[in-house]
Amino acid sequence: MEEFQGPEPRGQMMSENPRSLELNQRKWWISVFFCGFLIFAGDSLVMLLLNFFYIQDNRSESDQDRQYKGTWTQALIQNAAFPILIPFFFIFSSPKPNPETVSNQTNNGWFRVLSLYVSLGVLVSVYSKLYALAKLYVGWGILVSTQLILTSLFSAFINRLKFNRWIIISIIFTLAADFFGSPAFAGTPDEDETDAYDIKAWLILIFPTLAFSLSLCLMQLGFEKVLVKTKRYGNKKVFRMVLEMQICVSFIATLVCTVGLFASGEFKELKGDSERFKKGKTYYILSLVGLALSWQVWAVGLLGLVLLVSGLFADVVHMCASPVVALLVVLAFDFMDDDFGWQRRGALLGAVLALASYFYSLHKTKKKEIAELNKRENNNSEA
Repeated sequence: MEEFQGPEPRGQMMSENPRSLELNQRKWWISVFFCGFLIFAGDSLVMLLLNFFYIQDNRSESDQDRQYKGTWTQALIQNAAFPILIPFFFIFSSPKPNPETVSNQTNNGWFRVLSLYVSLGVLVSVYSKLYALAKLYVGWGILVSTQLILTSLFSAFINRLKFNRWIIISIIFTLAADFFGSPAFAGTPDEDETDAYDIKAWLILIFPTLAFSLSLCLMQLGFEKVLVKTKRYGNKKVFRMVLEMQICVSFIATLVCTVGLFASGEFKELKGDSERFKKGKTYYILSLVGLALSWQVWAVGLLGLVLLVSGLFADVVHMCASPVVALLVVLAFDFMDDDFGWQRRGALLGAVLALASYFYSLHKTKKKEIAELNKRENNNSEA
């Protein structure tokens, strides 16, 4: 997987022959499925470890003051494991750029790339912190449902995404699948511990989903308008782009979250949290390390789909993982009134239909590219 064969510029596609285009599309499909697997694996591991963490933390037995603490720690954990990606960044090769093109764009190009990563890093730190807080207020399911609606709107206005009926059907099925199939979460407070959906809860719900959806669309814009146009990797979309963006953005987000951790005084609570952990300090550390690694697996898969397809498709795949994650949570934990009943079975079917609809839309697009290239080849041969 040295190259991520994403949608090629039209001029470049015209220079290919049908056999080469079919080979590139085959690699592209393999890359898409691989990134989708990373998202499903990352989502599953994150939710399982989060539930384990909050159960062992005695969060359900806590008073309301402690219920919503530890969010800077969770935000930091979400971004801090980026160094594990650095060896992979150097392992994967990259195409050699044209020296003349690079020399003309070096100064301006590096400034644009730096501005992109700093702005995205700050945005990621914001939604990491707010998501950590929001899921303790309103739970998990309604968060991701709201975020898909916002991602659709941002994709239309920022990325100029063209919606067809298959994409719209996919969005509808995805919303239904997530609404009925969201997994149980041990960190959500009981009904008598919080005022359900007061103005504070709604604000905490809106802002993280807004930041996450905006970051997805800006990442797609950054890939297309900054990383590709600076031509540091030639005209191709390669796996190193994903690793570069994830490493740099996570580095900025880690700095912001670290400052927040110390500025808020939350670092003083870490010793008490580890001592209060039911399984002991060793399991406390292992659960945080596992969470950090799982977040990176998820993020690489998400960014990969943003590069290969779009931010909207990445969000759809992320949300379609919910029924699968719910099944794993039911199998792993014995939560009261939590089972994989007919609603979640229907949600799993809805997730399959959502993915099938979007994949069919992508299949039609790829098939159309080959048909257009064959037509041009025939016209050239006749001439």
